[in-house]
Amino acid sequence: MIRNKPKQIGDLLMQFLRSEGLETPLLEHRIVNAWPAVMGEAVSKYTSELYIKNSVLWVKLKSPALKQNLLMMHGEITRKLNAYVRSQVITDVHFL
Repeated sequence: MIRNKPKQIGDLLMQFLRSEGLETPLLEHRIVNAWPAVMGEAVSKYTSELYIKNSVLWVKLKSPALKQNLLMMHGEITRKLNAYVRSQVITDVHFL
C-alpha cells in the first residue's frame, strides 16, 4: 500500500480554488471586506462604494477633504490591505 504525505486542509482548499479560477475573486472580496478593519470606522463612514477593477481598488468617498488626505497615503493603504489578506491582490488605490 502506498501512503501519501498528509496535507493541510487549507493547502488543499487553496489548490482547489486556484484550479477552478476562484482564488483571485475570493482575495478581491477579502480586500473589499477588509477596508473597515484596516481604515477604521471614521474613514469607513465616509465611504460609499468599493470595487476592484484590473487590480486597482476604487473607493468612492463622500468627503473631498478626506479624499485629499487619503491620496497622499495611497501607497501605504495598498500595502496595508495586501498585508491584511496576506497576498498581493491590488497594485493601487484610486479615490472617486
